[in-house]
Amino acid sequence: MTRGGMGQMNMAATGAVNHHADHPGFAGVTGLLAGLTMIVGRGAVARRAADLASVSPADHVVDVGCGPGTAAREAARRGAHVTGVDPAAVMLQLARAFTRDRTAIRWVEGTAEHLPQPDGSATVVWSLATVHHWKDVTAGLAEARRVLAPGGRFLAIERQVRSGATGLASHGWTDQQAETFMTQCRGAGFDDVRVEKHTPGRRAVLVVAAVRAARP
Repeated sequence: MTRGGMGQMNMAATGAVNHHADHPGFAGVTGLLAGLTMIVGRGAVARRAADLASVSPADHVVDVGCGPGTAAREAARRGAHVTGVDPAAVMLQLARAFTRDRTAIRWVEGTAEHLPQPDGSATVVWSLATVHHWKDVTAGLAEARRVLAPGGRFLAIERQVRSGATGLASHGWTDQQAETFMTQCRGAGFDDVRVEKHTPGRRAVLVVAAVRAARP
């Protein structure tokens, strides 16, 4: 079966944490409209992410798959230096347009598998509602660990979805997929890995939190 055909299947039941890796990405008018919808209702999750990561002015936060920038702006409001990374130029254009303080956040084009950041340059790396789109989870986790300083915090948050969900309702993780990602984080060299369930807004989310191990 082709990859495109797989995208039409019941992907939430496969167990793969990147079960929407075949998403074509965002561009043009469609991407613009999608980005605008992402701004609505994302503030609660952004605030919860910043709380869980204990973001402070001492931090450099790298937001992987930042979209229109809601979570990046929340981190900047807490005084952190922030780098928002996204593969879609239209998302970065929206992020810049909705950011009042143009010096607070650096917006750069990139992917989870190729982060435009030096080794050990971040204290927090998070990916909110985007891991299920990563093309290569192993490479993405290796990059997150590379750019984190020892002891840095890693956070992934996905909408909780039911097993068997299809279409838009499947964009997120089942409990099984969150557990699978936790195992992958441990294999990638992260410590203190845990899965938590939170309800920052009307919908429950699954959180995988970890710390970059000090060992090589």
